[in-house]
Amino acid sequence: MASSSSLSLSQALLRPTPLPSSHQPSLRVSPSLRPSPSTAPLSLRRRAAHVRASVPVKTVEKATSDVTLVEKSVNTIRFLAIDAVEKANSGHPGLPMGCAPMGHVLYDEVMKYNPRNPKWFNRDRFVLSAGHGCMLQYALLHLAGFDSVKWAQADLGKLVCKGSFSFPFCNRVVLVFQSELEEDLREFRQWGSRTPGHPENFETPGVEVTTGPLGQGIANAVGLALAEKHLAARFNKPDNEIVDHYTYVILGDGCQMEGIANEACSLAGHWGLGKLIAFYDDNHISIDGNTEIAFTESVDSRFEGLGWHVIWVKNGNNGYEDIRAAIEEAKSVKDKPTLIKVTTTIGYGSPNKANSYSVHGSALGAKEVDATRKNLGWPYEPFHVPEDVKKHWSRHTPEGAALEAEWNIKFAEYERKYKEEAAELKSIINGELPAGWEKALPTYTPESPADATRNLSQQNLNALAKVLPGLLGGSADLASSNMTLLKMFGDFQKDTPGERNVRFGVREHGMGAICNGIALHSPGLIPYCATFFVFTDYMRGAIRLSALSEAGVIYVMTHDSIGLGEDGPTHQPIEHLASFRAMPNILMLRPADGNETAGAYKVAVLNRKRPSILALSRQKLPNLPGSSIEGVEKGGYTISDNSTGNKPDVILIGTGSELEIAAKAAEDLRKEGKSVRVVSLVSWELFDEQSEAYKESVLPVAVSARVSIEAGSTFGWEKIVGAKGKAIGIDRFGASAPAGKIYKEFGITKEAVIAAAKELI
Repeated sequence: MASSSSLSLSQALLRPTPLPSSHQPSLRVSPSLRPSPSTAPLSLRRRAAHVRASVPVKTVEKATSDVTLVEKSVNTIRFLAIDAVEKANSGHPGLPMGCAPMGHVLYDEVMKYNPRNPKWFNRDRFVLSAGHGCMLQYALLHLAGFDSVKWAQADLGKLVCKGSFSFPFCNRVVLVFQSELEEDLREFRQWGSRTPGHPENFETPGVEVTTGPLGQGIANAVGLALAEKHLAARFNKPDNEIVDHYTYVILGDGCQMEGIANEACSLAGHWGLGKLIAFYDDNHISIDGNTEIAFTESVDSRFEGLGWHVIWVKNGNNGYEDIRAAIEEAKSVKDKPTLIKVTTTIGYGSPNKANSYSVHGSALGAKEVDATRKNLGWPYEPFHVPEDVKKHWSRHTPEGAALEAEWNIKFAEYERKYKEEAAELKSIINGELPAGWEKALPTYTPESPADATRNLSQQNLNALAKVLPGLLGGSADLASSNMTLLKMFGDFQKDTPGERNVRFGVREHGMGAICNGIALHSPGLIPYCATFFVFTDYMRGAIRLSALSEAGVIYVMTHDSIGLGEDGPTHQPIEHLASFRAMPNILMLRPADGNETAGAYKVAVLNRKRPSILALSRQKLPNLPGSSIEGVEKGGYTISDNSTGNKPDVILIGTGSELEIAAKAAEDLRKEGKSVRVVSLVSWELFDEQSEAYKESVLPVAVSARVSIEAGSTFGWEKIVGAKGKAIGIDRFGASAPAGKIYKEFGITKEAVIAAAKELI
């Protein structure tokens, strides 16, 4: 799918123009329309009674008392999914058919959002962790009135102007256009469609995070809920709760089986994320068949052990009152996240395929679609939305506008009373970095003491924490090794959520996905997370989704080579640099000293739609003459050169700890009368983005005598050194010994560089 990420940061604060009073929605609900707990299952009533005895409960407001209309609305969702999958002859109809009731209750009765501004800050967030069932979400977005328009690449010939909207914090007015989303539904899973095969936040406004790889979504949701709790603790006042929204999730059996889900949910329970409500689609079917073949644990008991409140809705197919009562109960529990296990029938309504694996990931087929239409009494043509359903859902546009307008008034009052806090919160909402923030980065000279870049990283993190209000993060139980503690802040915990050091424990995969959620909550939140570089293997799925989702997470990865020494090959990364250089939309940075570490952080902070990995040393490194922050921003640059006319005899290229080796080799070669250029190639990606003229000034095509040195795989270096050059590296696993001994035995030495250079000159 082509990326469309042109929404400006200020659109996070997009405010509709005031609506005429005649269009203001009524939020009053007759008591007769409220759900009665007596209709819920006995187990649920017992749970609810226990909670209500001690906690006041606000009843979920029912949108309509017409049960027939609710059923029609739910079946509309089901058949939009069925028809889209059928037309594409590809997709997963089973989940939308089973989860349509809970989806309807959430989007039509519970969640607060503004369809005309999907980025409104105080909206409730929804995550479809079981992303294969994405037609559920697309159908809900369609009914709710979301535009789903690519702002920069829209085909104006297919758009209808829907009105003008103003920005509350700047004098700008934009026209908002609406495409016929029904056409988008018809183009499900097709080239260029806004309805791709799994939810993609960069393609479809209204989709919060990119899901598909199972378990990632629930972990993202933990990050979203963490962000809400953190910002609420920092900015809410007794007279103005300016941050107040929920995170809702639907996850399935597959998500429950994935280890990342347990990692993230363990942390959610530990942190007491009371505004996280997860719906577990308990349909007992996976791709291979009934879950009895591989998944028989008690999910309820596990989540209770993780510190979650657990509710069971036994009839998820049409138990609307039970679903409403469960949400009501979940909202009454403030100190724990809630798992609502909703037992559903996958493919509900299909006479011959419901409750079977065959409805999970394949179109029903024409005959079964007809049979399902007859079974559910659905006489309409494909993709049809009945007028009464359309009219019922149409109220969400004015209601959403009113909700946001009300919040904007609330924010204006907040800003009047709390100017400093409002300015800080606004910068987090719209992603504006404070003026001159980069001046806080430390600088170094060759006289500065040698130090490990992991220690220099901590100096930079602590300097940035003073000027970047959205910076927060932590390590996977290695803070004292990764050097990631922010010394001026305490720990983010259940009772201290306003602090900015996050303790992830030994949960690398969950850590990465949680940070994705934090980054995608608000543009000005800048999460970082850390572990040993080799343990990116445990979190690669989350890192890949950082890149795909345009989530600017900063990955602080220490112990970046055989230089870590005695811990041996299990802990020594070899292929990792090459593997991340092969990953699209991610910056792989390997700084050599203090200035380059500062430059790496500057680049990482500026790249809010591209994650960065900083590979940092355990061993001490000198601060090299010629290194600079500005050089890092170009990815590759010359740190020393005694040649003239851009014609050195040889170019020596290094990264990280091996740049020092290249510099020492150059000194010896120059003593022998050679003209030698030393190049730091700290980021291949940034260097590739420079102009051809600049790249020629650093690596002239005419100079084929090139030697690279890096304590990692030589894979990919042929692109840099060329067919006639030499790449010095390690193409086998490491060994356990002191670092100096390992470098010598593997030939990562000054002598090896000199010998290679002489062969080429």
